[in-house]
Amino acid sequence: MDEKLQVYEGKMTKTLDNLNGELATIRAGRANPNVLNKLTVNYYGAPTPIQQVANVSVPEARMIQIQPWEKNMLKEIEKAIQMSDIGINPTNDGSTIRLVFPELTEERRKELAKDVKKKGEGAKVAIRNIRRDGNDAFKKLKGSEISEDSIKDLESELQKLTDKFIEKVDKSVENKSKEIMTV
Repeated sequence: MDEKLQVYEGKMTKTLDNLNGELATIRAGRANPNVLNKLTVNYYGAPTPIQQVANVSVPEARMIQIQPWEKNMLKEIEKAIQMSDIGINPTNDGSTIRLVFPELTEERRKELAKDVKKKGEGAKVAIRNIRRDGNDAFKKLKGSEISEDSIKDLESELQKLTDKFIEKVDKSVENKSKEIMTV
């Protein structure tokens, strides 16, 4: 692959990875420790991800158990969860925190599926913007040491790359929507 294209492939890969990371944090009826990924707690003055100060496990399909390594972190973790947009009240028994996920209603599932589609559209727009930037950069090469045919080839390769990534975005969105809609 031409090194001129590799730059844009790298950017598209980052966009796809970003989308997949966002989709992982959307909860779909089952308890998924990834919903805690964006949450940080104050650990000796530094914002630290919950997974780095506690053992996070999923003992049952709809429950996440958080067991801090230091007892004094219980309150911090509980506070972080309450202030987040997870929408679940943690239960604290003095040594562990439990998050029990309620069954999602049909309406909530549809809302989440819409949200997933919106994120997918955002990723597609970002990928198309990367393609546009690439085509603009290739057009600027006109009149230099590269022939117009080579520029056309680069543009066509970039389009193929774009199509491949758009397809991957669609696949990710479709898989997440299926996961959400599965009761």
